[in-house]
Amino acid sequence: MAFLNVLRDFARPHWLEIILLLKRSQGMPVASLAKATNMSYMGVKQHCVEMERLGYLDTWRHAGRMGRPRKYYRLTEKANELFPDMGGELSVELLDSVRSHYGSNAPEKLLLHFFAKQRDRYAVKIRGESFEERAASLARLRFAEGYISRCLNDEEQGLRIVEYHSLLHYLEGAYPAIAVMEVRMFGELIGTRVTRTVNEAAGLREYIFRLGE
Repeated sequence: MAFLNVLRDFARPHWLEIILLLKRSQGMPVASLAKATNMSYMGVKQHCVEMERLGYLDTWRHAGRMGRPRKYYRLTEKANELFPDMGGELSVELLDSVRSHYGSNAPEKLLLHFFAKQRDRYAVKIRGESFEERAASLARLRFAEGYISRCLNDEEQGLRIVEYHSLLHYLEGAYPAIAVMEVRMFGELIGTRVTRTVNEAAGLREYIFRLGE
């Protein structure tokens, strides 16, 4: 029923577009959202105020170098109901049941098998010779699955894959070894060392996989 309520809320023009922009950012002011969506300032503001009233957004003031602080909108935890996961509570209960019946190492063995199968599935689809080409290819595959993933490369932060949603977030809370397995899988697919960090702010989580470090 909760998911149906979310669908009803978002059966409105532009709401999902705004949510996806905020999901891929650290928060944005109305003026930036209006420019990105080709909408009027007042139109975007009205949408944001309504989503804030329903609990999908919250705000904070950000002080710039000059002028008054600007109001930024960002996602709340409630907005995560819009994005897929891999079974959540059911997956944890199944792994807990496996552990109680087959021993403490059994869940990790199952997870290792899962990531090995996932690696093999990605491996036949990834294209490119260079690290960057393969990273970009992997990011596209992950994006299609719901990870909201993109490949970035610049002088300041280097080559990296950034994901703004994780299908395994709930499961990782109960089985932290998942993070290690996922990093290892990325490294094997791209062919270089990978490190992972997670930035959190309100309902926003940003998973950064840095390549070649």
